[in-house]
Amino acid sequence: MNASDRTPADLLRSALAADPARPLVTFYDDATGERVELSVATFANWVAKTANLLQGELSAAPGDRLALLLPAHWQTAVWLLACSSVGVTAEVGGDPADADLVVAGPDTLEAGLACSGERIALSLAPLGRRFAAVPAGYADYAVEVPSQGDRFAPFVPVDPEAPALAVGGTERSGARLVAEARADAAALGLAPGARLLSGLGYEGWQGLSAGLYAPLAAGGSVVLCRNLDQLSPESLAKRVESERVTVTAAV
Repeated sequence: MNASDRTPADLLRSALAADPARPLVTFYDDATGERVELSVATFANWVAKTANLLQGELSAAPGDRLALLLPAHWQTAVWLLACSSVGVTAEVGGDPADADLVVAGPDTLEAGLACSGERIALSLAPLGRRFAAVPAGYADYAVEVPSQGDRFAPFVPVDPEAPALAVGGTERSGARLVAEARADAAALGLAPGARLLSGLGYEGWQGLSAGLYAPLAAGGSVVLCRNLDQLSPESLAKRVESERVTVTAAV
């Protein structure tokens, strides 16, 4: 990645310029059997569409705070990078009552209603399917995002020193996040092309770093596993082999 990258969105742009076809996020849910693989280009397209939704339809602007009430999931990773692209602070597990916007999954819809601003719901169903019926008080992400533009340009340049991520009681600017992700990548021994398998959740920095930011900063990719405790040791060993995993976290 480029030394000049100072926000997570910068890291994604560099990854796209370097090798758009390589895998970036491979997601497994071992409770449902779902597997999704997103190349850098495909992931960046989802991020661009989501950022356009944020900036356009939802009127989000730099300095706004978004309560992100989602588990470790490929769509959560998309929202994290979309927030960075717009300059919105992503508050993972944040209080919806104090947020300007909320993004909720099927298990957090009731809590998300405390937000007085825009509310987006994700079904988290395989293939990003929409809800059978749109939850009351929400817009369905799967309905709203497909029509958004495939390219994104912020109305206002994103300040690398502005808050980008809040999790576990700690707030990080984009520049600090990138610096810590690079340090974590070095500590994990991630090199360009590395494949990191993570079974950690997204409720803390360690899981967010291993499950997205450190592989992105290193020019590698992540095999993000939800409900990994439901996988047998034998099946895990097969996954490590088949996915060409080079580093594991919390397995």
